[in-house]
Amino acid sequence: MEKLQSSTVLRRYVDLDRTSVDDYIQNGIYGEKQTKPGERKKFLGTIRERVVVALTKRQIRERKVLNELEGIMRNHKKAKLLLNGEMDYTYLSPFIKLSNKYEIPFSIVNDAQTTTEIGLVLAYDHAVDIEQIYIESDIAKVESSEQKKNKKKNNSLFGKLFRKKRSR
Repeated sequence: MEKLQSSTVLRRYVDLDRTSVDDYIQNGIYGEKQTKPGERKKFLGTIRERVVVALTKRQIRERKVLNELEGIMRNHKKAKLLLNGEMDYTYLSPFIKLSNKYEIPFSIVNDAQTTTEIGLVLAYDHAVDIEQIYIESDIAKVESSEQKKNKKKNNSLFGKLFRKKRSR
């Protein structure tokens, strides 16, 4: 009976070890599993529900929103600033100085596999669910660029072949 129990325990240990090795290999090949990868690509590695404010690349280049962002940063000192690494450092520098002024940690996010219209994100490591995260001037531009991307997807060969015909 003792032999039977030890062989059962050994099998469980081996099976457990095999699954952890499989998980390790899968993570090595495909990367670690993430929730909402589309949102993470758009919002520089974080998800929408954690975002306090998001600025477009154009807003960063124009620097018109610097004073408004300063007021937001003053009220959210526990957040983290994420900056798009595709942008030139000269454009990012005033925002980095602002984050240092309020002792807000920042990261420059470089992801060569994805591109986004977002240039800056101020976010927490937990959900805050702020409804309006964009500063007014470029909201329409961000939404229209998303619509253009969706339209391009529908204009593919398969999109044309399988598109529903509109009733007249």
